[in-house]
Amino acid sequence: MRLKTILNRIDPLEGFVFEEIRLLGPPGALQIEIDVRPRGRSKPVCSGCGVRGGCHDTLSIRRLQYVPLWAIPVFFLYAMRRVNCPSCGIKVEAVPFVEGKKHVCRSFEWFLAGWAKHLSWKQTAVLFRTNWRTVFRAVESAVKWGRAHLVVGDVGVIGVDELSCGRGQKYLTVVYQLDVGVRRLLWVGRDRTKATIGGFFDWLGPTASKNLRAVCSDLWKPFLTVVAKRASAAIHVLDPFHIAMKLSEATDKVRREEVHRLRANGQEPILKDSRWCLLRRPKNRTRKDKLKLRELLQYNLRSVRCMLLRWQFDSFWEYRSAAWAGRFLDDWCRTVNRSKIEPMKKVVRTLQSHRSYLLAWIRLKAAGGIPTGAVEGFNNKARVITRRAYGFRSREIMEVALYHSLGKLPEPIVTHRFW
Repeated sequence: MRLKTILNRIDPLEGFVFEEIRLLGPPGALQIEIDVRPRGRSKPVCSGCGVRGGCHDTLSIRRLQYVPLWAIPVFFLYAMRRVNCPSCGIKVEAVPFVEGKKHVCRSFEWFLAGWAKHLSWKQTAVLFRTNWRTVFRAVESAVKWGRAHLVVGDVGVIGVDELSCGRGQKYLTVVYQLDVGVRRLLWVGRDRTKATIGGFFDWLGPTASKNLRAVCSDLWKPFLTVVAKRASAAIHVLDPFHIAMKLSEATDKVRREEVHRLRANGQEPILKDSRWCLLRRPKNRTRKDKLKLRELLQYNLRSVRCMLLRWQFDSFWEYRSAAWAGRFLDDWCRTVNRSKIEPMKKVVRTLQSHRSYLLAWIRLKAAGGIPTGAVEGFNNKARVITRRAYGFRSREIMEVALYHSLGKLPEPIVTHRFW
């Protein structure tokens, strides 16, 4: 089977034909060049309005990179025609295999975008003998096409969180869809203000916003305020991960304060190397952690009491009745307040001010629950994406990378997929 026949089978160019094919270069640096010409009597299409018109003249030959064959770079050679359009004037024609002034074919762009999901953009560029910017533009084109053809459908459960990007207090607000069978990145916005989260609901639309059944977020006040206003019918719950993080931060703060106090009093540093034995879950403690904890239990330490209170609170998430969970929460808060441990008392004030959100999580759990852990799972994947690229220099590039890897965006139907 000739190469022309293979190309016409897997990637036909409507209105154009493949002519001469040449294999050039020395061994180890081979290249394939393929001449492309328009079919006889075919009129060029105006790139402005999409109407066919007469050919005004022909430009110089452009070299367009195509999908490699047998690890050999392939290039299309085509001379663009200029259209004498009655509406737009003299315009360069639009062709199905390349967009605008790019020097890579559409098929090669989708090929690069597919590999960029599995490799870093730099590795993809080196592997297929192109540059980083070409890979980025390929991914950007894939994201634009996918977002333009995205079918949102019925969104029932969403998770809202923020990602730190760059130096300083720079954030991206991310919204994930957490419905059964459909878990994906739905929307990315800059910063984490009321206007940012309001932009998501503007994008989603008032009807879809009213149909939301549940929203999971952290304790950030703009999220709580806007969700209560724009999705009032949805059950708003707090992500247990963020509650656990605040309790762990309070425990570690108490430990650090106690270390400084004991050191100032000239006492033996019994809390040395005790951080992780206090913070790790009991089932995750190592043998070294258990030995250290057995030693700490011989002393009346605020750090140990704080640890016990912290793990005692985990029983709250096991309740299936909101009434009994509320009783447990009230008793636990009273116990913490009597302990006179200020960092933990601060967490108690936070929990009491968000009591309704915590009990809503219990009610939702009894009705089937939502995958709250999926939010942090997505966030971990997002951090891996940024680490894989060794950090993006702009939020625009980071948004493109997140949509591309986590958005489950649609792709055009092709005769053959190259990956």
